[in-house]
Amino acid sequence: MYNSKDMNILKSIKIFAVMLCLCAIKMPVALAADYTILAFGDSLTAGYGLGPEQAFPRQLERALRQQGHDIRVINGGVSGDTSSGGLARLDWLLSGIEHGKPDLVILELGANDALRGIPPDITRDNMAKMLAILEKAKITTLVAGMIAPPNMGPDYSVAFNRIFPELAAKYHDDLYPFFLDGVAGNARLNQSDAMHPNARGVAIIVKKMMPYILKSLKNP
Repeated sequence: MYNSKDMNILKSIKIFAVMLCLCAIKMPVALAADYTILAFGDSLTAGYGLGPEQAFPRQLERALRQQGHDIRVINGGVSGDTSSGGLARLDWLLSGIEHGKPDLVILELGANDALRGIPPDITRDNMAKMLAILEKAKITTLVAGMIAPPNMGPDYSVAFNRIFPELAAKYHDDLYPFFLDGVAGNARLNQSDAMHPNARGVAIIVKKMMPYILKSLKNP
């Protein structure tokens, strides 16, 4: 039989074991230090009007590291790029990344297509070809959706807005429905052109996208 002293020791051990289990449940799993994300897009990714430290890729990298994930984020944004421009440079960029292909590509293109009134069928075809390239390369992809500006009219908007969720489903990729969610239309979160997020706006985008990014990285 256990005496009272033994019972107290056993009780302490059980409490310690329960605490360890709770800590294990609450503690986020740190992703590997050699993980790389390629943020591939237009000026919204490149950081138009912002310093390098304020742009989406750098803010995302900092936010990931603050959560214990030592992940490198590459800025693959080109201001003014359309989906046609993205398609033209995707293979070249993937082949030039140091240490091999990225673990995740955030595909953010289409905004300039809509602003220029490019037919949605052309945007859809370009996006599909890029997703096919990434699928063939076995690179996990997060599609960052875009919404057409209202001045393009309802028919254009319907055709354009369907591109991103439909292609994400077709290629079995994760979807972040709207890259500018929570930021578009808010003067306090945008630069004077009312189109490009300021540093505060980018921080909100990063915060909103973070759960989607982590999900994509953990479930290739």
